[in-house]
Amino acid sequence: MNFIMRNVLARPQPMCSAVHCAVARRSRADPLRLCLPAQRRLLHVGERASLTKAFSSRDVALFAELTGDTNPLHLDPDYARTTSFETPIVHGVLINGLMSAVLGTKMPGRGCIFLYQEIRFPAPLYIGEEVVAEAEVKKIKMSFAFIAVTCSVKDKIVMEGEVMVMMPEDQQKP
Repeated sequence: MNFIMRNVLARPQPMCSAVHCAVARRSRADPLRLCLPAQRRLLHVGERASLTKAFSSRDVALFAELTGDTNPLHLDPDYARTTSFETPIVHGVLINGLMSAVLGTKMPGRGCIFLYQEIRFPAPLYIGEEVVAEAEVKKIKMSFAFIAVTCSVKDKIVMEGEVMVMMPEDQQKP
């Protein structure tokens, strides 16, 4: 993220036109307001989106087949019984995939680019548990949205963190 912050987010913003500023100086209106381009975003700080899903044993097995992550903790009930989890758990990255679905289909939606994430898994998600994936916009800077994400089962947080996405062009322009 440091590279992105230095090289993309820190780029100077274009100056307003001399004609526009001259109009602002002659009028009684706020010159700053007249010199800055109007920003009407479809995405706003505080906006939220979510989805709900219960992963089946088949979902977990398909994910293991697709990725090659065949850790028996996810697939073998006999092995899982020998661990502190006692039963198979859903892959953390599969849980994280729900956030990709929320961001790519609901908010910001089609065309957003997932650039950065920092996530934690404070508790396991067991196969069959209904998980709610939620996202909330915390900050918008230029074409980037900084979003808090959580996945929870009732009062149990199974994933939490922060992501940064580049908003689709139609979310960036008036």
